[in-house]
Amino acid sequence: MDGQERTLAERTKESKNLHKTEKKPKPAKPPKAPKESKPPPPQSQKEKASNAPAAPIDPNAIFKEGFLKSVFNERPAQKVVTRFPPEPNGFLHIGHSKAIAINFGFARYHSGACYLRFDDTNPEAEKEIYFTAIEDIVRWLGFKPLKVTYSSDNFDKLYELAEDLIKRDGAYVCHCTDTEIKLQKGGEKGTAGPRYACPHRNRPTDESLEEFRAMKSGKYKPREAFLRMKQDITDGNPQMWDLAAYRILEKPHHRTGDKWRIYPTYDFTHCLCDSFENISHSLCTTEFQLSRVSYEWLCDAVEVYKPMQREYGRLNITGTVLSKRKILKLVEDGIVRGWDDPRLYTLLALRRRGIPPGAILLFVNELGVSTALTNIQIVRFEQSVRRYLEQTVPRLMLVLDPVPVVIDNLPDDYTEDIELPFSPKDPSFGSHIVPFTKTVYIDRSDFREIDSKDFFRLAPGKAVGLLKVPFPIKATSFDKDDSSGLVTVIHATYEKPEEGGTFKKPKTYIQWVGSSERHASPLKAEVRIFKPLFKSDNPDAAEGGFLNDINPDSEEVFPNAMIEIGLEEVRKRAPWPAEEGEKDVKDEDKGWETIRFQGLRVGYFCMDADSEKGGIVLNQIVSLKEDSGKGS
Repeated sequence: MDGQERTLAERTKESKNLHKTEKKPKPAKPPKAPKESKPPPPQSQKEKASNAPAAPIDPNAIFKEGFLKSVFNERPAQKVVTRFPPEPNGFLHIGHSKAIAINFGFARYHSGACYLRFDDTNPEAEKEIYFTAIEDIVRWLGFKPLKVTYSSDNFDKLYELAEDLIKRDGAYVCHCTDTEIKLQKGGEKGTAGPRYACPHRNRPTDESLEEFRAMKSGKYKPREAFLRMKQDITDGNPQMWDLAAYRILEKPHHRTGDKWRIYPTYDFTHCLCDSFENISHSLCTTEFQLSRVSYEWLCDAVEVYKPMQREYGRLNITGTVLSKRKILKLVEDGIVRGWDDPRLYTLLALRRRGIPPGAILLFVNELGVSTALTNIQIVRFEQSVRRYLEQTVPRLMLVLDPVPVVIDNLPDDYTEDIELPFSPKDPSFGSHIVPFTKTVYIDRSDFREIDSKDFFRLAPGKAVGLLKVPFPIKATSFDKDDSSGLVTVIHATYEKPEEGGTFKKPKTYIQWVGSSERHASPLKAEVRIFKPLFKSDNPDAAEGGFLNDINPDSEEVFPNAMIEIGLEEVRKRAPWPAEEGEKDVKDEDKGWETIRFQGLRVGYFCMDADSEKGGIVLNQIVSLKEDSGKGS
């Protein structure tokens, strides 16, 4: 990025602070804002399970009311056409999900169309991997572009309009240095003196045209010449201070090769590509509110169709970092596995972590859309995801830190088939069978060597229920490893009463997994539990920088976890849920992350891509609402 183009941070700062000292310009005001598993009932008896969420709110609510309704009412176009125009210089993050949902969703709601347009005007930063990843994420979220386009498709047309603008005395070639240009604009903070015009501003149009063609032919090196738009240096809006239209970059373009040495800037390209594609509503974040004036100025200057630009507040998640530069540092330093590490908030990472695309869209919808910046804590995002998963994924029994329980009063070959529903509330999810045997595994945290009144799980002399098993078990003794001090086996009895007798219902039921070679139970797994990657809500404010705010306990791995055999059916019936971009996906294209379930009393999980290597690897998506440490 050269000195002629403003960064997003600079645009944000200007949109907030500029007019404290200068009279505000008057752009158009933005609007306000063994037994066979029991399958689901056949379709003739009950509607086939769709793995679909019962949406708690209208998914189109953000388009029916508020800011986006007023945007449409401003220009109630017969054919709504929008675009999502990412720069292919990095992976998308959670904030981009709002832009995708708004642009594609607005068009879909109004029976229109949305382009996916790659703003590929900076070959120094663009890579093919970003193009592929961005399109994949858009489709994963459930949106189908009318067409995938590229700003570079229009390089010839943009160049012709640049020459046309020069001939209209609307642009000139400038040879000033970055320092000189900053002084022309009043200095770094506008305090170096009054603004003044570039000395090349009034050169004859024929001379600027000749110089522009010289830029194209290779006469000048990068930063020795720029094409600048002749706007209004006296305007209070910095977006009218003779912005750069073209700069020299000696870098081959991924699509046009070595054809061009000059490339159009965002401020020149964006509005004109919107015009070429007949965009009806150009929806962007408020960082570009001041840019609306230059957007409209350029369309008028070259006399092309002028779309309507309107701005909404962007989405930001606190407690993490979204900057490409900072995430790259985390990757390079080995703090995270890669850009898709589940502790990050790139959309690649959220996908690998198991967040369903429908949960992300629900989250955006719940927040609503206005012109205000939305700062949301991680816990708020996880609440929304948890609410979505509660209604859409099956239940299984998972034991993170297993310890065997030998039920001494059962025969060695004892097996009882226990039927477990995949959902306690929705019969359409179906059910499955797990074996209850002489040896079962429970979680180490569900046993105490010394009992107490406030502990209601297993302890010597105390009974506890095993989920869906008819009768409780009572611990009688336990063995320990002398070197580690850990319990290695618990002995218990099955508290089945004599015929005609009764039993006392236990206060608590816990998850378990039976040991049965015949059933290939249990399944062994590595389970990864995630906590926030950073210790504070604002890692950038940490003394010494964000790297000093890293949470050393952001990942806990349980290498010897066990899960019940119902996972096999859950795998076959994935994705859970079959919604958005995961709907109607061929079996061979289903991602590991679509195999989702609730581990009873533990949390929500999905299979990780590392399962490809042979073993089962599970990622925790989010925890349960309940505090996992409560003694019940």
